[in-house]
Amino acid sequence: MDAIKSPENATPTPLPVRQSEPADTGVPAIELVGVAKEFHSRHGVVSAVDNIDLVIGEGEFFSLLGPSGCGKTTTLRMVGGFEEPTAGQILLHGVDVVSVPPNHRDVNVVFQSYALFPHMSVFDNVAFGLERKKVDRRSIKERVGQMLELVQLDGKASRRPRELSGGQQQRVALARALVNRPRALLLDEPLAALDLKLRQAMQIELKRIQREVGITFVFVTHDQNEALTMSDRLVVMNAGRIEQLGAPREVYERPRTRFVAGFIGTSNLISGTVERLDGTTAVLGTGPEEMLIAPDAVRVGAAVGNPLELTVRPEKIVLSQALPAGGQCRVRGQVSEVVYLGTSTQYAVRTADGSDLLVFVQNTADSTDMARRGQDVWLSWRPEHSLALADSTASPASS
Repeated sequence: MDAIKSPENATPTPLPVRQSEPADTGVPAIELVGVAKEFHSRHGVVSAVDNIDLVIGEGEFFSLLGPSGCGKTTTLRMVGGFEEPTAGQILLHGVDVVSVPPNHRDVNVVFQSYALFPHMSVFDNVAFGLERKKVDRRSIKERVGQMLELVQLDGKASRRPRELSGGQQQRVALARALVNRPRALLLDEPLAALDLKLRQAMQIELKRIQREVGITFVFVTHDQNEALTMSDRLVVMNAGRIEQLGAPREVYERPRTRFVAGFIGTSNLISGTVERLDGTTAVLGTGPEEMLIAPDAVRVGAAVGNPLELTVRPEKIVLSQALPAGGQCRVRGQVSEVVYLGTSTQYAVRTADGSDLLVFVQNTADSTDMARRGQDVWLSWRPEHSLALADSTASPASS
């Protein structure tokens, strides 16, 4: 059978209601308090997660983002009960579940490998958990039918996994996890095996599904674009610690450390010496007619005579041949490379001190190259787009 229909006289079981704003409690969906995880090996003790605190709200799409080995998957596995923390508390809806086995936690997990049963139909794969719980057949038909409709596979209930594309198999794995109505869904890089175009389409689909069912999604990824596309909030992890937490726009536009600036998107890093302070704003020493200004630099400990590192995004920079107007950050350089990217053109510019800065210029209908390789140019940007960077909160040695 290709589609399962409920009997006409049956009362459909409603999908879970969105719980992002509970009426009776402000208890977070997931809370980590001082959580640490150490592994012992013949080389000594390895700290995978180092004393992190984290609060994830009800109904939130929350991402754990970072490079391989940063501790994001270990954190997810501790929430799911597949790893025991060395220290700290893991609270699910206010209850400490550190000693509770995975099958007794009100969460489900979707892994990178979908682990579908190849000999079972799509319907039976999704129904598997309900049958183990001895849910009655009529309710199983209703709930599986609802889930397949939600993931847009309601016409493929009788097919086997081998007859589906990778994206469709991933939807089956999602439906199987959601049909049990968990209060939180943990997703461990579920899109990593898909090709780029399908992965981008599934990002939108995952966000739609999460919005419709309204439960908490915790998503692990090393792909910054996935995290920025789908998340309500995200954390960037490095060497077992949290580097920064916030909404995607905040983390991208206002990175707090060198690591975050370099990991999220493309960022130019510029070093200089603080020449003077105007209130909380630092002015860096540069060449003739050049100017570097870093607002709110005192926040990261800027002091006259000390080195300071700042970052500016390539799309914030204006490339010109004439000296820019006063009041803007400005440096001179020579174009070392021009790369046409379709929607934009990327310019690599070598400055007088040997730094290489990238500039992204949007291509319009009548746009032409603004500069040629080997040409002298000015780069300028508004002072508020200069961000003074703090030292990383994590020790690179432990990554």
